[in-house]
Amino acid sequence: MSAPTTPGPAVADLLGLVAFGELLAFERMAGDARLAPDLHRRAGLNEMAAAEIANYRRLADRLTTLGVPPEVAMAPYVEPLQAYHDSTEPRDWAEVVTKAYVGDAITDDFIREIADALDEPDRALVLDVLHDSRYAEFAAAEITVAVTAEPRVAGRLSMWARRLVGEALSQAGRVAVERPALTTLIAQGDRVDVPGLFGRLTAAHTRRMATVGLNN
Repeated sequence: MSAPTTPGPAVADLLGLVAFGELLAFERMAGDARLAPDLHRRAGLNEMAAAEIANYRRLADRLTTLGVPPEVAMAPYVEPLQAYHDSTEPRDWAEVVTKAYVGDAITDDFIREIADALDEPDRALVLDVLHDSRYAEFAAAEITVAVTAEPRVAGRLSMWARRLVGEALSQAGRVAVERPALTTLIAQGDRVDVPGLFGRLTAAHTRRMATVGLNN
């Protein structure tokens, strides 16, 4: 058997970031399920949590194959990602699903942009673990139900969404400073247009908010 190929630091960094994100998503979904208004929604959220831990395992296995212990690759992201989640703890079910719909989506959009610079099979792996839209669709439907039932809630959730995005971008900036290898993926070839990247992320976020009746 040939020895594992040592990946570049940017590849290991990105796989570690996504792996820890999946691990946190599992923990958060399982915990947030207790805020669900009924058993149907509670079961659905727990089923989606199970999918997240399966995605984590795929990423951890890939890192192991590359000769990088998963815990080593994930370690740099524990503090900033945990800080984001600790500072954006939902108070009720409507805030749970808004956090999933807004916070998770803008993070996934950012990672998809970076993953395009990866070689195969790592590019396909990262894009595959992010492609599942069930949670986003579930969250969007729940937000729409909440806003339809009580239109005034749209204002509160819009403010919550702005806070989520602000916190997410703050921690993303921190990660970029502390893990400069990741920026090499953004700056490859014609991807050097960082303002253009953030413009695309902002435009996608604006469309997402409008879809569920929230103000950007």
